[in-house]
Amino acid sequence: MILVGYWSSPFARRVGVTMKLLDIPFEHRPWASSHGAALRAVNPVGRVPALILDDGETLIDSTMILDYVDELAGPERALTSPRGPARRRVNRLVALAVGACEKYVAAYYERSKRPAEKVHQPWLDQLEGQVATALQALDAEAALAAPWLLGERVTQADVTTACAVLSMRYDLAHLVPPGRYPNLDALVDRADALPAFRETVPT
Repeated sequence: MILVGYWSSPFARRVGVTMKLLDIPFEHRPWASSHGAALRAVNPVGRVPALILDDGETLIDSTMILDYVDELAGPERALTSPRGPARRRVNRLVALAVGACEKYVAAYYERSKRPAEKVHQPWLDQLEGQVATALQALDAEAALAAPWLLGERVTQADVTTACAVLSMRYDLAHLVPPGRYPNLDALVDRADALPAFRETVPT
């Protein structure tokens, strides 16, 4: 299989980390939007990640890809439980992390893609406020469990949360200053020490 997407994208990175944690081999093509037509030929939306399967079928959107990866791994190894309260809990935490990630990316674009005189500060404040409340909720969740969000085993909640926070540290560090979210920082640092994260560090 071929995973298309650069590790600076938290959405591509969460797929790559998951596949490495589950020992699912893949070829990596670190493409970004700058690859233009080549990327749109893989995903007409022109965004990452995309996963090209061995039979040529292409999956797009990280949530769709992760669902397939869990199916490959089987219910005992999948990072999201197949059913019941554990599945709902993982999905709730993933939704918080993905939501924070989407708002941070929007804030990043507002800051980096517009001329300074065209940045709309009230909109930027709203986006960054949404990031903050989502991270506060995740920090509170991290305070209740150890070493991972659902206890002894890494789940997709940990992977997605860590990828989101690590990308924020890289792009908009003021959103995650040291000490503001101490429980979340400890969780992310534990995840960041795992080989699957060490092998997907953005360049």
